Amino acid sequence: MFMILYIDTTKNNSVEIGIKDKNKFVCKNKFSSERTQAEKLLPNIAKMLKSAKLKLSDLKGIEVANQGGSFTSLRIGVITANALGYALAIPVSGEKGETKKVKNGKLSFNIVKPEYDSEPIITVKKKKN
Repeated sequence: MFMILYIDTTKNNSVEIGIKDKNKFVCKNKFSSERTQAEKLLPNIAKMLKSAKLKLSDLKGIEVANQGGSFTSLRIGVITANALGYALAIPVSGEKGETKKVKNGKLSFNIVKPEYDSEPIITVKKKKN
């Protein structure tokens, strides 16, 4: 079995996670998370793995939705996927856009970049009156 963890935090009030085996979902979970994606994502991944009788070490890759949603919700999913991929030494891929291969000494790993639909509001300069 080639288990892939799927993460989608692009909906502002819910998160969808799942485990795929060759592009077919073995299990899937969707939970509400209005402004609580960061607090709920990892515990729900752990709960889903446990119910599927799997461990993190059983994962062979991670796929993450990396376009759409709000600035913060998108980054929560992408950062979690990148961190887990790095920690577990497994490949990470985005649904769209670029996946960058990074080398750091002997380590080689993937980084998925978030693809924003528009300029994040936090970087827009305020107009002077």
